[in-house]
Amino acid sequence: VQLQACGGGLVQPGGSLRLSCAASGSIFSINAAGWYRQAPGKQRELVASITSGGSTNYAVSVKGRFTISRDDAKNTVYLQMNSLKPEDTAVYYCNAASFRNLGTSGYWGQGTQVTVSS
Repeated sequence: VQLQACGGGLVQPGGSLRLSCAASGSIFSINAAGWYRQAPGKQRELVASITSGGSTNYAVSVKGRFTISRDDAKNTVYLQMNSLKPEDTAVYYCNAASFRNLGTSGYWGQGTQVTVSS
């Protein structure tokens, strides 16, 4: 199984982007999924997660601005990012794993760069 993340790019502060993470197989319906990010010189951090049942969790820094969702028919998880800030600049990775292993194992996408700058 492979995860393909895309949708990153350069956007001005206050702008929006939607990241997509497509799986080569139907894994999201039986696994939790999460978006993580890593900025230069910083540790990777959880941005948002969604369980197989649809429960969501967000980092405090993105709550109210980002929305994670899933389309099991398309084997795809999305991250809608609004009101972007320069501090959101990072490489964003998607992960699919059992809920207790999210972020530490499972399947990882290759990362997509998000740059927020004027």
